Amino acid sequence: MPSFPAFGRVKSTLNRTTRCYAARMNARENDVRIRVLGRLGLVSTQGSAVRLPTRKAALLLAMLTLGAKGLRREALSNALWPDRGEAQARNSLRQALAAIRSALSDADPDIRLDSDMETVCLDARPEAVDLWHFEALAGAKDAQLLAGAAALYQGDVLAGVVLPDMLEQWFAPQRQACRWKALHLVERLSQAATDGGATGAACEALAERLLTSDPGAEEAHRALIRLRLAQGRRNAALRQLELCREALRRELDTEPEAETLALLREDVQTPVARPAHAAPPASLIVPPARAGDQPAIIVMPFDNLSGEGDGYFVDGVVEEITGALSRVKEFFVIARQSAFTYKGRFVDVREVGRELSVSYVVEGTIRRGGDRLRISVQLVDAETRAQIWSDRYEGATTDIFEFQDRIAAHVAGAILPVVRNAEIAVATRKHPGNLRAHDLVLQAYPRIWSHDQRDNSQAIVLLLAAVDADPQYGRAHALLAWCHSQDVVYLWSAEPEASRHAARIAVEAATGLIADDPTALAAVGAALSQCLDDLPRASSFIESALSLDPNNAWAWARYAWLAIYRMEPEEAIRRFERSLALSPLDPLAFNLRIGIAAALAYGGDHAEAAERLKEVIYRHPKVSWVYRILAYTAALSGDLRGAREAVRKLLEANPNTSIEMMKRSHPARHRPAVFEPMLDGWRLAGMPER
Repeated sequence: MPSFPAFGRVKSTLNRTTRCYAARMNARENDVRIRVLGRLGLVSTQGSAVRLPTRKAALLLAMLTLGAKGLRREALSNALWPDRGEAQARNSLRQALAAIRSALSDADPDIRLDSDMETVCLDARPEAVDLWHFEALAGAKDAQLLAGAAALYQGDVLAGVVLPDMLEQWFAPQRQACRWKALHLVERLSQAATDGGATGAACEALAERLLTSDPGAEEAHRALIRLRLAQGRRNAALRQLELCREALRRELDTEPEAETLALLREDVQTPVARPAHAAPPASLIVPPARAGDQPAIIVMPFDNLSGEGDGYFVDGVVEEITGALSRVKEFFVIARQSAFTYKGRFVDVREVGRELSVSYVVEGTIRRGGDRLRISVQLVDAETRAQIWSDRYEGATTDIFEFQDRIAAHVAGAILPVVRNAEIAVATRKHPGNLRAHDLVLQAYPRIWSHDQRDNSQAIVLLLAAVDADPQYGRAHALLAWCHSQDVVYLWSAEPEASRHAARIAVEAATGLIADDPTALAAVGAALSQCLDDLPRASSFIESALSLDPNNAWAWARYAWLAIYRMEPEEAIRRFERSLALSPLDPLAFNLRIGIAAALAYGGDHAEAAERLKEVIYRHPKVSWVYRILAYTAALSGDLRGAREAVRKLLEANPNTSIEMMKRSHPARHRPAVFEPMLDGWRLAGMPER
């Protein structure tokens, strides 16, 4: 996806100190000179419109406004004049910049362009740009400042402006991020507007603007419901709820969220007291609240086939498995207390599914034989009663707690990909008109994991649709960053800098939304380590993922690749093996074996690395990027024939492959100790220089 790298020098007017200062200021409409929210325009200090001579000049000013840290000249000229030669495009850029400088001088002499031979940056007071001022005020705590932010948001970024496809792809994530802030703002205003007044008026106006562009914006409906209730207008709040319900059914084929319905819920059902061990009547079981798209799973009490003496161990295993699965954020796990109400009685899994609204049921048995235990576990589809996974574990009881931990880790690691694949199958069968953000991400998964250029491009399209449907869906942003990263490191992008910056934008969009999502944290860590060269930050994200879910096989895999990038091959192999042990049937297991081979190569054992890579290629011939590792490892181990064949296969799959492209895209390009031998090997193998 085309995007633009950030300018290296962060302007002083846009650092955190200035943004905090701007947040203390009230929004004054006559301070704004550059407008991109709801319209595109330039206004003078006298309040009159200042015209830019061409549409391209106006779009260039908008790009510089959104790329506040600065943009590269080459990227700007390529984006705005893609059909012109390099010299002509750069000349057109110079003319457009001159026109903008002239217009800015007429509008406000304090606003200027700061540029050098490579980059261009807009230098302005935060309050002079509606987007910058909106973002600063939207982060304030004072209700008056929040109302000022609402007044500034006159619509989406460049609303109504028709953009060429290349520019539309770049502006889209910026527009989505800004809209998410507006939706968050309208909810904050509705919570602050206890009795209407100026804050309430600002909230209502913002909500109406948001609903004009997106009638299904549930946050805006929710804000209006709160506002009507604060004004004592319950009937109006009920009417707003009905409008919300109609819009959601029409736009998204869904129902209002529990949070919305709770605003108008008058009565809370009081549970009926019952004996401690009695099973609850079905009519009194209320399914726990959870995200509407999230599959649910319950770990039922295991059957003890060895007698009463092992009861404590049986319950302990169930509790450990429940706890391990609870750390996986891809599905909702029913609490142990609810599951244990079924202990000691036969119950149909379909009945459990309907009573607790769960999709999957984990069942098991435990049998003792001397000092050894055998545990059988199965995962069952609650609706069809079909078994979709099973396994058996055996171990000595000398360290009973270590055995419990090990079983829980293996079960959690194995169940995650099985449930994910089952949910992907469900999402794939849905009609396109009924897809929500979660469904779109599920459909993207197999394309992300395939390591195929075409599939990766399709995954990007699906993930962009997901973040458009739900700008607050952090996992979609995180996986989008990972896809852009794959475009760079697997040499799929003809413009690696553009894809690298697209990954950076997606990382920043995801960062504040994924604190409790191990998979998303691992994806962001992968993008940061693979194509953004920020190993310390990548480590922080991946270690956070593992602290939340120590059994996340993919996080361990990314942690292993991080060790490779840090020149720690032995530690990398240990982590890859841990990932394989957790999820031996994982569809990405081949990537782990490639990683072990790469670690061996980093450690100097090129011959063994090449042999392992050949095994991977034999089983997964479509994974073409592995040929680049095979090419240099085979060459450095003396197998020039095999190395040249690997380069031939690599060029067949990706004609852009060259030494120059490797220098621009390979994750190890900044580590000469390992990258220089790679270059030597590729040259021996016959890889073209350009």
